[in-house]
Amino acid sequence: MSDAQAAAARVRDEVAALVARARAAQRAVDQVDQGRADELATAAAWAIVEPKRNRALAELAVRDTGLGDVADKIAKNRRKTMGLMRDLRGAASVGVIAEHPERGIVEIARPVGVVAAITPSTNPGATPANNIVNALKCRNAIIVAPSPKGASTLALLLQYVHAELDAIGAPRDLVQALPAPVTREHTTELMRQADLIVATGSANNVRAAYSSGTPALGVGAGNVAAIVDETADLAAAAARIARSKTFDHATSCSSENSVVAVRAIADDLLAAFAREGGVHLSADESARLAATMFPGGKLAPNVVAQSAPTIAALAGLTRPAVANARFLVVDAEGVGRAHPFSGEKLSPVLAFYRADDFAAAARQVAAIYAYQGAGHSVGLHTTRPERARELGFTLPVSRVIVNQIHCFATGGSYDNGLPFSLSMGCGTWGRNGFSDNLNYRHFLNVTRIAMPLAPERVHEPTEDELFGDYRRRHRR
Repeated sequence: MSDAQAAAARVRDEVAALVARARAAQRAVDQVDQGRADELATAAAWAIVEPKRNRALAELAVRDTGLGDVADKIAKNRRKTMGLMRDLRGAASVGVIAEHPERGIVEIARPVGVVAAITPSTNPGATPANNIVNALKCRNAIIVAPSPKGASTLALLLQYVHAELDAIGAPRDLVQALPAPVTREHTTELMRQADLIVATGSANNVRAAYSSGTPALGVGAGNVAAIVDETADLAAAAARIARSKTFDHATSCSSENSVVAVRAIADDLLAAFAREGGVHLSADESARLAATMFPGGKLAPNVVAQSAPTIAALAGLTRPAVANARFLVVDAEGVGRAHPFSGEKLSPVLAFYRADDFAAAARQVAAIYAYQGAGHSVGLHTTRPERARELGFTLPVSRVIVNQIHCFATGGSYDNGLPFSLSMGCGTWGRNGFSDNLNYRHFLNVTRIAMPLAPERVHEPTEDELFGDYRRRHRR
């Protein structure tokens, strides 16, 4: 056996040992009732919501990843987990979850088994917690493969989760993680051996998940754009966009990367941004920023999830307003690799496009998504709600977010009906197998019992019922 073969066998055996422990733990909860499943989920949720633990996780995440803001991560950890638990309250994930007597169908919830969760460094606490809670709600075991930078945060989270599982007498092996140092080989092997993969993070991880041979739920790229039309409340729109763009230094894939403003209100919107701490860069400043952020045409890691003043300093921008900016605004016209600001920036930098009217704004967004971000979502600030439907019928997006703080609203909010989630499916537009917000239903198998219908409910259609109108109109 060669050294490479020996190394591969060692990885395979190490992962197999974790998976075997997970399967044993999952079997121990496979037949528990809804109350016990809810208790498992609640235990895992409290592990991150408890205030002292939440702060410790947020501080460790920022320290070890160098990404984001502690106060915002505390808010994110709490809000996402509290919202998830709100969604799960009363949700059926055990036993009979639906009956349709008119069709003779009974639906029974079943676990999927062992879940492999691939999680990003941008949300090293909130995303694993979300996956863990959903998995346990559905009586699954879960093994998390964190990004290397996020491994320490996950290790601390698992300490807290295991303490809560101990408190309720549940097997610790329901929730495990790949041991540090996390390698690509271990992550790939975990994806092969698990029953379901949930992949959030880099495009490489998502592609690997879909090509692993294991059923996978992977998400698409962000690069959200928002349209501000001529009817919008500009002060409200600017405040919402500023909050979304700056929250956790734009670590979220749901933070706006571009704004497309109808030309009639574009200058007024820029003024509104200025009142929210947005600084509009000159052409020279934008060029210097582009050189810093996109050396060789690719986004530089040292600007990701950093504050606007930090990024400005890296670019050598010394104007006092820039040095104290909340976010940076750059003028944009083109789209594509030659126009790097048209892509995802993962930082408080906002590309600003002008369009002659709403129709032109929609076309501009479509062009942006043809380059990057198809399938995710679009923001709309307007007083004409019918325009949301127009975008929903025409743009390649899974969500149209109307008059809301986009990075909060897309992943579920108390004031909209979307499920709380940190993983947004982008449909076939984003090369994903689902277009929902990832939620507990994705962690279930459903067995359907089909009973014979009562004779009066049975109807076999005639050929004329199905094809008569068509034939009369087209086959005379």
